[in-house]
Amino acid sequence: MKLVVFVLNREELLEQVLEAYAEVGIAGGTILDSEGMGRFLTYEVPLFAGFKEFMKGNKPYNKTIFSVIKDESLIPRLKSLLDEVCGGLENPGTGILFTLPVDWAVGLAEVD
Repeated sequence: MKLVVFVLNREELLEQVLEAYAEVGIAGGTILDSEGMGRFLTYEVPLFAGFKEFMKGNKPYNKTIFSVIKDESLIPRLKSLLDEVCGGLENPGTGILFTLPVDWAVGLAEVD
């Protein structure tokens, strides 16, 4: 099992991202509002206020999606679909996708 974590930098793509998850067969997940560290430091910590000019154009808020999946073979297809939706995850400002091993989980949604 894996925990799939995707930080989506462009909130307006959330619906398309969730459609990609569904297309791959990932039935469940948790979506959190999140904020990048750079934005927080720039706007909330006076010491870093000088970085405001550097941060222009960056999206201040993100959506972070957590999904525990049993079938690890879904991950390459998910990455491919997310690349299509977001414009290539290798490009800055699109998103971050990573996985972590899960030793045990209960209450997972099942795909019919």
